[in-house]
Amino acid sequence: MDSKKFALLCRQFADEKKAEDIVILDVRKLSSVTDYFVIATGTSEPHLRAIVDEITEQLCAHHNIRPRALDGAVSTAWIVLDFFDVIVHVMRADVRGLYDLEGLWGDAPRVKIRKPASKTPKAG
Repeated sequence: MDSKKFALLCRQFADEKKAEDIVILDVRKLSSVTDYFVIATGTSEPHLRAIVDEITEQLCAHHNIRPRALDGAVSTAWIVLDFFDVIVHVMRADVRGLYDLEGLWGDAPRVKIRKPASKTPKAG
């Protein structure tokens, strides 16, 4: 799977656990370490844990992919899942604001997310 599709998949799994303000940064032209950052906010320690667990469990169960490294802890309010080409940051809002990854990587374009087409019935 290419790294952009993988980043979008991580975003989807975070969204399924109601992560907030999910952003994907394309850092391919700025970093030799990874291709994409996925940044998501959780509202509490249990919420952070649920987001991280959803991402890791779904990727393992359906794609046989595990993070090559996991750093941080729920108690520090910032967990990093390193999948090599994609690095996922799950943080509480105060920590996210303090470290401001989007500002630090401000030259990185954000990946646009296509909204599914609305399924409204046609008037007839």
